[in-house]
Order: sequence, then C-alpha cells, then structure tokens
Amino acid sequence: MRRWLPEILALPLLPWLLVQGKRTRRVTPRMPEAAGERHGVGLPAQSMSPEAAPYSLLAIGESPVAGVGVDTQEQAITAQLAHKLARHWQRPVSWTAFGKNGATVADAIRDVAPQLPDKKVNVVLIAFGVNDSTAFRSSARYRDDLATLMQLVQQRLQPDLLVIAGVPPLHLFPALPQPLRHVLGLKASALSAAAKSLATARPQTIFVPVQSNARDRSLMAIDGYHPSASGVLLWADQLAAAIDGSMGKHARFKY
Repeated sequence: MRRWLPEILALPLLPWLLVQGKRTRRVTPRMPEAAGERHGVGLPAQSMSPEAAPYSLLAIGESPVAGVGVDTQEQAITAQLAHKLARHWQRPVSWTAFGKNGATVADAIRDVAPQLPDKKVNVVLIAFGVNDSTAFRSSARYRDDLATLMQLVQQRLQPDLLVIAGVPPLHLFPALPQPLRHVLGLKASALSAAAKSLATARPQTIFVPVQSNARDRSLMAIDGYHPSASGVLLWADQLAAAIDGSMGKHARFKY
C-alpha cells in the first residue's frame, strides 16, 4: 500500500497538480549543463606515496551529474567526489561524468549506456530519480529499469563498488508549490525505497540516501530545483564517507 500512496493521493488532486506542474515548468529558470570537460583527475591534498596507484570513478545520472546548477564540471558532483576520495585515500582518482539533463533511467539505458567504455572502473555512481518521480514512474518500473542499467554497468565496467544514490528530497524543493511538492516527495521516497531494496540485495553495491535540507537556500541553485556548489559539496561528503566506509568489505580494493 505504501508504494501506491503517491498515486492514491494524486488521483483526486490531478487537475490541480497538472496546472501546478505546467506553471512550475513555465516560471522556473532554465539552467544549462555546466561548462568544461566531463573528465579529469582528483588529486590528494598532500603529496602521495610512490606506490599509490590511481583509482577511477565514473558517474551516470541526470542533471546534477551533467552539472546543472553549477558553473563548471569541476564544481559538479563527479569531480567533487573524485577530489574527496583522493583526499581520503591519498591517491589520484580519475573521473568521468555521463550526465544528461532531464534523463530518466530508461533514457540512460537507451542513450547513455551505449557510450560507456569497455574498461574496468573502480567506483561507479548511478544517480537518478527526480525525472522518474516527475514522470510518475511506478516503483516496479523504476526498479526494473534500474536493475537493467546496473546489469549493463556491471558487464561493461566491472566496478569494484557500485553506488546507487537515493532520490533527492523533492518534498523540500523550493521551486515546487504545494500540494505538488508533497505528492512528488512521496513519489521520490517510494522510488528511493525501491532503489534501496535493489541495491542492498546485490554484492559490491551500496545505497546512499541524499540527506540534504533543501529548505536551506544556500544548498540550492537559483532555480530552487538543482543543488548549488554548496549543495554539491555536501552531497559529495556524504557519498565519499559511504564509499570509504565500504572499502573494507570489498577485497578488490588494494591499499
């Protein structure tokens, strides 16, 4: 019953929600994807030991991975996470971002997955859910799409650790009016639960929820919908801590 709660609540409110959705799209500022190369290297704060081998990070996701909300790709989540991990591990971390503004998981399977390299990557981040929430994807379909993408990633990239990010807290997004905000928040929560159940059932995979107070406007971009540079830093801290905490569980990581 809980996973159908957003649909149950939305049904009697549907005409109002449609009007609010159209108005929100019309008045919300359109922000571009960040400028710059979508690859680079995160370096440790101190000089690294000669035996410190480089690690690799690849992210696949929607607008935050594409850098919407910040000015440059270096400010976006993939680069910032690489820098955080490099400082944790005292070794360089090369990073590559495969982000697409407005993408659902199904879009990524169709458009992004064919672009993935056929090479091993140490850590892969998959970060979706906002567009699947606004499209009101069912939890079952979201889980199926995510499982398909995860399988493709495992086959192409053979990651030592696969990180599934939770869906951001849409119920806190300033750009969304009520009751649309509340309904989409419930949908985001349901999709996050589906992602968590999928991730926790698989080896070498972790689920990391997005823990952010989006009511703190300093964490949000001017559109009230995407994370600002400060919001990205907070998210990168959370992801880096979870990844670092999981390292001992995965024998392939060598120090």
